[in-house]
Amino acid sequence: MTLHGGHVTGRAASQGGATRSLTVLATGPLTTVQDGGRPGQGALGIGRSGACDRAAARLSNRLVGNPPDAAVLEVTLGGLVLRTGADLVVATTGARCSGAHNAPTVLRAGRELRLGLPPTGLRTYVAVRGGIAVEPVLGSRSTDLLSGLGPPALSAGDVLPVGEPTAPMPGVDLAPVPDPPGGEVTVRVLPGPRADWFPAEAAAALTTTAWEVTGESNRIGLRLAGVALERSRAGELASEGMVRGALQVPPSGQPVLFLADAPVTGGYPVIGYVEDADVDRCGQLRPGQTLRFRGAVAPR
Repeated sequence: MTLHGGHVTGRAASQGGATRSLTVLATGPLTTVQDGGRPGQGALGIGRSGACDRAAARLSNRLVGNPPDAAVLEVTLGGLVLRTGADLVVATTGARCSGAHNAPTVLRAGRELRLGLPPTGLRTYVAVRGGIAVEPVLGSRSTDLLSGLGPPALSAGDVLPVGEPTAPMPGVDLAPVPDPPGGEVTVRVLPGPRADWFPAEAAAALTTTAWEVTGESNRIGLRLAGVALERSRAGELASEGMVRGALQVPPSGQPVLFLADAPVTGGYPVIGYVEDADVDRCGQLRPGQTLRFRGAVAPR
């Protein structure tokens, strides 16, 4: 991250007539607004959505004194350029771009924040004190790429309103959080509701194979390449409820790990679930990285 400003010593001052807003000059490959999502509405066919790396998004908010699920910007592989209309306190977390990171910083009125390409990780979160104040849709400001709910992905020229602060600054200069790893990542897995659709050999292969994240991955899910997981049953299921972290196996045998914009139903068997806390780490994986599952999914 490159910006002109200084260290935070208190509440950023606003100039007379200055607008608490951010103007988008460039978006990089993909930048969306995200918050805590739309929980509890799956029965209505509405997915949760929200930040892919929830822990990083919440940390960014804490650093600037926002509520944990205030709306932030989720930036994929850098490239975002913003110009501010007033002095604002900002913080970036998740995938590290150059400059200040995991720390609150004052972005002075009229200056620009530029995010470069992070060396590791996929998604960077930009929190601004007061939160991104676009209009909520069904109780959330999150962009859901699968359903189309929420604000559209950002475009150059967009002007984002910024809310007023509601709490004091936390007084934290730096959060000592490690950067997302660039190599192989191991996560914990639990048996899924349709583990009995797979023979023991497939269950064992899931947890002994290094799965490659493919370029078809997105906020909906990670498409993984490795050993084909053969089923022990023929036919297909009626659609069943689907949640974030589900490992669904389509006829190709190549599993899909659902992320933030997962569908609410699906008709392919779910062999396992990644433990919820580990799904955030999966949201930072780039195409070409490898993923391993630790645990047992064989039916009891």
